[in-house]
Amino acid sequence: MLKYLLIAVLVLVAIVSAILIYASTKPDHVRFERSILIDAAPEEIYPLIENFHAWPAWSPYENRDPDMQRTYSGAEKGEGAAYAWSGDGSIGSGHMEIVETDEPSKIVIALVFTAPMKAENQAIFTLEPEGAATRVTWAMEGEANLFSRTAGLFIDMDKMVGTDFEAGLEKLKSVVEG
Repeated sequence: MLKYLLIAVLVLVAIVSAILIYASTKPDHVRFERSILIDAAPEEIYPLIENFHAWPAWSPYENRDPDMQRTYSGAEKGEGAAYAWSGDGSIGSGHMEIVETDEPSKIVIALVFTAPMKAENQAIFTLEPEGAATRVTWAMEGEANLFSRTAGLFIDMDKMVGTDFEAGLEKLKSVVEG
């Protein structure tokens, strides 16, 4: 019996080791992005992104937890504007701050998740005119530690994050074009 238990433990250690070794070969930087074409000028869309007070109208994360606590600090909008949230397991907690702007074409946000997992990323919004419309791109990028690279073997993070970005961009489009 002890022999079989030892074999099972060794097989389990070999499987976990193989998974970790394989995960360590994955890129240590991730980027997820989605885009949408909105029938409006960048100047009409930009204020809804640079002002965290406007996010409840379009962000896909705002209504997941009706009891989510929000704290605004720093500048009212643009560089230095900050937003912190704390919610249930579906939304977690963290904070973000606008660290770079190029009105009306780009907003860069330092994004820190503190729960359920810790992570630091950048959210980048770009607004590019296309005729009378604007191509809005929402991207998130950051370093991928071994844990996130391992999780990525079992969870399609691009699909998970991308689905949220698509929903948010569709809502932003409806708010702007409304």
